[in-house]
Amino acid sequence: MPRGRPVKSQIRQNVVEILHFVGKAYGYEIYKIYKVVYPKVTLRSIYYHLSKGVKLGEFKVEKIEKEKGDYSWGGEAEKIYYSLGPNAKPTMDQKVKDYLERVKPAT
Repeated sequence: MPRGRPVKSQIRQNVVEILHFVGKAYGYEIYKIYKVVYPKVTLRSIYYHLSKGVKLGEFKVEKIEKEKGDYSWGGEAEKIYYSLGPNAKPTMDQKVKDYLERVKPAT
């Protein structure tokens, strides 16, 4: 067995499940869904696993948008939209599907 941390992460797998049903989303959107469906996690941890997942090919960056507004840190926010990459292996978690169907009914 190789040294160091294992590449597998349950948090990253849960994010894969969310993106499988949502399609594409930015970090804070993913976090809002995650904290309702799965155990407690920090926003910082979600962003860490998103960037790690991009390096591993589990996620890919769809687009980066700059949004103007009156934020506490300045006049602009950057939203990075993620989608599933070629190495993602979703297992179709029913909890995520049920939650998204309750929140966003099909039109």
